[in-house]
Amino acid sequence: MNYLAHLYLAENSEGSMLGNLLGDFVKGYIDHTYNKEISKGIRMHRRVDAFTDSHEKFLASKRLISKERRRFAGIIIDMSFDHFLAKNWSSYSSVELSDFINKAYNLLIKHASILPNRLRLFIPRMIEEDWIGSYERLEGIGKSLDGISRRLKKRFDRDNSLLGAVEEVEANYRELESNFKVFFPKLVLYVERYRQTDIK
Repeated sequence: MNYLAHLYLAENSEGSMLGNLLGDFVKGYIDHTYNKEISKGIRMHRRVDAFTDSHEKFLASKRLISKERRRFAGIIIDMSFDHFLAKNWSSYSSVELSDFINKAYNLLIKHASILPNRLRLFIPRMIEEDWIGSYERLEGIGKSLDGISRRLKKRFDRDNSLLGAVEEVEANYRELESNFKVFFPKLVLYVERYRQTDIK
């Protein structure tokens, strides 16, 4: 899952939301840089990713991606599932999507000093271009995927097939949305049950 889903699945606290966002930027051992609540959110992010990556509907969705882009299928499906969450937001939350996203942006600004450099450096652009809010539109997903493609090209100094990958979502739109609608309630239930175990 991508930013929006991880934020949605966080507990209603600043620490949990931050931790669930930081999961993609904090690898390996979680040291004492972050407090207990943020650390718990990072661990939740990792559990969500593990559940998602092994779920039959996520795997089935990845198989819909063409062979030319199969190596990027996980990224494409992560982004498409955030699109379907944004598109169907009122089915999962009573809070307005724009209000929820603005809360997340304000949280990043407020706590910028403790964020990893890689995240802190692109916060202004993320907010200015409303990356998370743009997920509601396929155009926004396409722009995000193309942005990842450009960053990968710069990092590895070679072209990649992720550019234009939104066409994979467009070509399989109905089946992907159907898979998401089966998968996401199961993920929510998994998160609720995990919280009840209160693993430290």
